[in-house]
Amino acid sequence: MDLRRKQHVVVEALEDVKGHDIIVFNTARMPSMFERVVIASGDSTRQVKALADRVQDKVRENGARVYGVEGEAGGEWVLVDLGDVVVHIMHPAVRSFYNLEEVWGGKPVRMKKPKPLKAKKPHAKAARRRRKR
Repeated sequence: MDLRRKQHVVVEALEDVKGHDIIVFNTARMPSMFERVVIASGDSTRQVKALADRVQDKVRENGARVYGVEGEAGGEWVLVDLGDVVVHIMHPAVRSFYNLEEVWGGKPVRMKKPKPLKAKKPHAKAARRRRKR
């Protein structure tokens, strides 16, 4: 799966479980082992775990690999390692304390919604035949 598709899958998975304050940072120019950092918040330990589970499920459904997960036992901060994308899911208090936005800094990635596939229009002859019936 290419990088842009993977980051869209991650963000959509987070939005499905009502994750909020989702930010994607491009870290490709930094000396790191990954190209994107995604940071999101969940309001409870249960929601943080559910967000992490949803990200893992959606990434696997789309044919990519999950390399590791850390922090599921505590549930205040879960890190999901997807290779070129690292996802941090945290309680808002933990997020403000560690302030990862300052660490990874720079400009967040502006994400465009993927274009929906166009539905094929029926041929004119077929449409006329249907109308005559």
